[in-house]
Amino acid sequence: MKGIAFSQSNSCYYPKTQTNPPKKTISIINPVLQFNNNNDQNPSNRRHPLPCFAITQSRASTPPTPISSTTQPLVVVGSANADIYVEIDRLPNEGETISAKTGQTLAGGKGANQAVCGGKLSYPTYFVGQVGEDAHGKLITEALENGGVHLDHLTTVGAAPTGHAVVMLQSDGQNSIIIVGGANMSGWAETLPDEDLEVVRNAGIVLLQREIPDSVNIQVAKTHYCFGYESRGPTCWKQVVTAARSAGVPVILDAGGVDAPIPQELLNFVDILSPNESELARLTGMPTESFEQISQAVAKCHEMGVKQILVKLGAKGSALFVEGEEPIKQPIISVEKVLDTTGAGDTFTASFAVALVEGKSRKECLRFAAAAASLCVQVKGAIPSMPDRKSVLNVLQSL
Repeated sequence: MKGIAFSQSNSCYYPKTQTNPPKKTISIINPVLQFNNNNDQNPSNRRHPLPCFAITQSRASTPPTPISSTTQPLVVVGSANADIYVEIDRLPNEGETISAKTGQTLAGGKGANQAVCGGKLSYPTYFVGQVGEDAHGKLITEALENGGVHLDHLTTVGAAPTGHAVVMLQSDGQNSIIIVGGANMSGWAETLPDEDLEVVRNAGIVLLQREIPDSVNIQVAKTHYCFGYESRGPTCWKQVVTAARSAGVPVILDAGGVDAPIPQELLNFVDILSPNESELARLTGMPTESFEQISQAVAKCHEMGVKQILVKLGAKGSALFVEGEEPIKQPIISVEKVLDTTGAGDTFTASFAVALVEGKSRKECLRFAAAAASLCVQVKGAIPSMPDRKSVLNVLQSL
């Protein structure tokens, strides 16, 4: 998968802000194609200039898994996008215009994908993120609700449109993606609200990605490590890291998103870094074509202070590298036909996180994640392809 990101358009204006939108009643509608009218003089009616396809999500909704006193939730802090899919035979050459076979818009974004994956796997999951005050924001909110995600910490912002991505899906299931950050990258408070930080403090595991500002990720990671301690200045962090790590409460950072170095301040608070091959190569400046080269690049990540590296290897499977131990390899679980790889990495990472917080061994976590990803690639779209727990267990039982 290839992806590039652009900053949001300055042509959009959303005058009102609403925090923690109320739950909505989901209704099934027929697909409707809506185009923006840029001649509308009413600013409140202006929407992003790209076309919006309102499409029907899965009819089977997943109710949020209740939070019990004995279960610490999965908390996903990250992005939410409207993924604008175009199916093509090949990528256009420079200066060339080609026609797409089909086009539709589905809810996505690495954060939202991972949150829905947790919800569909029947694990109590919170999503902390932002959407715009527009049709794409409503699409994502409904998809998250249908996916069984707790939305107490989803914020609607008026200063930016919902983030979106153009996904160019080729006939072999591979894709190239262009991301517009929108509300994912703009409008975050300089200091996150205490109610958002509180749900992070009480999490059993935290998932981060790089489609939101690094400053937000750093706040979240530090907050998670400082649970139960008062801030006593710069030395506090050094004192807390040991205690938090010994308690076995991990922070997982998915390396996908912004193509830029990861700040050391963030890496200091990450337990597991999860890149794919190309992301690992960019982060380390080293080749990753062979397993030996991947191992050498991982060693450089260990030098950066991250002790566990979970590498997604596409068709070659995955591998978990723990400093000082032999890597654990997991092959893919083959399927008859791959329709769409979009969201497969997010499914793998989130499924691994769910298995880990449930107390499974590392090998079991890798196997569980591989089974979930094998189901994901057989369905078009990111969030629509997230499997439920019963389906994953059925795959594992069939092996």
